[in-house]
Amino acid sequence: MTQEITAAFASELCVTDRRGIDRRKKDIPVALDRRSGKERRDEKGERRRQIDPTTCERDYTNDEIEFMKAMDQYKRDNRRPFPTWSEVLEVIRALGYRKVAEQSQMPGLGTSMPPSMDV
Repeated sequence: MTQEITAAFASELCVTDRRGIDRRKKDIPVALDRRSGKERRDEKGERRRQIDPTTCERDYTNDEIEFMKAMDQYKRDNRRPFPTWSEVLEVIRALGYRKVAEQSQMPGLGTSMPPSMDV
């Protein structure tokens, strides 16, 4: 009975063996091999740096660098890759920042004032 079933399906069953055709093994010349950036890095003599596209490699002030280092240290020490705003405020206070002046206009393109705490 097994042969009868095999014979019935043999004409309908079509299997294509594609193992013999491997395009990756063909030696096709290319104008520029972009698989590795090693050559580019070797020319400049430096390793690839991690670049945050949101910062655009701008120059930071000393206060900004101090804050970024403090936040980085806090995240590492407390294993908190995404600290809450309360934790950010704690780090700012630990750096010595205190509210001593009246509120002013928010930075950026808007003309709004920060929300006030009416007590």
